[in-house]
Amino acid sequence: MTAKCIMVLGTTSGAGKSWLTTALCRYYARQGLKVAPFKAQNMSNNARVVASENGQGEIGSAQYFQALAARAIPDVRMNPLLLKPERDTHSQVVLMGQVDAELTAMPWRGRSLKVWPQIAAALDALRAENDVVVIEGAGSPAEINLSSSDIVNMRVASHCHAACLLVTDIDRGGAFAHLYGTWALLPEDERRLIKGFVLNKFRGDAALLAPAPQMLQDLTGIPTVATLPMWWQHGLPEEDGVFDDRSVTKGAVNMTVAVIAYPRISNLDEFQPLKNIPGLKLQWVRSPSELAGLQPSDWIILPGSKHTSGDLEWLRSQGLDAAVARHAQQGGAVLGVCGGLQMLGEALIDTHGIDGNAPGLGLLPLVTVFAEDKTVRHTQTTFSQGFHSSAQGGEAGGLILPNAQKSPPGFASPRLDGDTGADSVPVSPWAALAGVSVAGYEIHHGQTQQHVAMAAAGNVAHAVLPDGLGWCSAQGNVMGLYLHGLFEDPNALQALFGAQLQGAVPTLDTVFEGLADYIGAHFAPGVLQDLLV
Repeated sequence: MTAKCIMVLGTTSGAGKSWLTTALCRYYARQGLKVAPFKAQNMSNNARVVASENGQGEIGSAQYFQALAARAIPDVRMNPLLLKPERDTHSQVVLMGQVDAELTAMPWRGRSLKVWPQIAAALDALRAENDVVVIEGAGSPAEINLSSSDIVNMRVASHCHAACLLVTDIDRGGAFAHLYGTWALLPEDERRLIKGFVLNKFRGDAALLAPAPQMLQDLTGIPTVATLPMWWQHGLPEEDGVFDDRSVTKGAVNMTVAVIAYPRISNLDEFQPLKNIPGLKLQWVRSPSELAGLQPSDWIILPGSKHTSGDLEWLRSQGLDAAVARHAQQGGAVLGVCGGLQMLGEALIDTHGIDGNAPGLGLLPLVTVFAEDKTVRHTQTTFSQGFHSSAQGGEAGGLILPNAQKSPPGFASPRLDGDTGADSVPVSPWAALAGVSVAGYEIHHGQTQQHVAMAAAGNVAHAVLPDGLGWCSAQGNVMGLYLHGLFEDPNALQALFGAQLQGAVPTLDTVFEGLADYIGAHFAPGVLQDLLV
């Protein structure tokens, strides 16, 4: 078996490559073809746990969802190289699912040439096992300053003789110039691989585009094969770094979920399902003023972070630490996920140079110690029946950190006042999760345990998940989890929002079918089949 390769290129980042690749995966899969996605290199802090030769590894979330759309089992070959930005000039390098310290330390250009053989081998293996491989490019294929070290765009297309679609975002303006300019900058042999132009995110009467598509074809010999209308809420998780503030809440707003959007936010796409809950407003927050109107019934979420100590510093510089503490003081729900859990504790202890030492927000009596080994695994677990039973029978963990709760000058940790005893515990906003079994994943450096001295003094966080995966404050309103994917789990969604859902939980499979129907309706007749020839 040697697969036919179809590749989606874009004139810019954000043109629509990811969702179109996903749609093509489902379109061809439901014809009975064996389909796999592929992206040679992804730069993203949105990642998922998948199978690898070494157990479990990481790939970009986009390729994970594309695999599900293709009805395939996600594996590391679908995204052999993943770059996870930690700072403006530094990224953690994940090769074939595993962190590679040597590649992480290498200059970018040298790294690209070194990994190309493994990228090509991964693609060839997928071609040998499938009928169709749908490939996603990155950025633009016409970045002529990068062409000599390219391993994700035209080098990939040339390697597998892919039939390429070039997509542009017409809503931004300059679409025809972007298409023509991209084509013009490519060498002749690479131009021949482009089989069609796609205008994405069009608003208005398509007849008004004339005569531009024909003029463009006269110049290039390439037809415009689809004009895709703007589709605000297709249901697919957003691309890395995209905060969709234009979404419209279904029905009257009765609850706001405010997600803190710090600079190194990771796995932001796991909150996408919340946009589909009637009456719920999902809000991305970057300043205290955006939290000013929250009610105690509203939630604040501290999401994952690829640089927890750095994002903590940013949080404090914005004054968001105090705003989060005020919400918690009023009994408002605060949820920390992964790096967010680490932030909620008393301190970050880093003896290996993984992330950095820092005082936490002091909203949970916990301490995180960073470890050299990264935890990457699928997780199935069950929330405790009672959210107020003492963790580990009231015993503190084994950490000995005599000065952990002392913050350096200028980093005073806001914390809750008042009684923390079990007798004063109100109903937890997370109580609906009691006894609920959930599935998700973990991607983190570090382990979190009770702060020894605080636990000895009676200030104990209560375990809501086993094995150190989840903790809740004595008051019940502040919860931290290492488990990613809570809001992607139907059981959790039903428990938390069953009344608002009024029926079945929306599924990803429904989204994939809608995407396939959409491109089937808007591509020129016969084009999608001709790409297979």
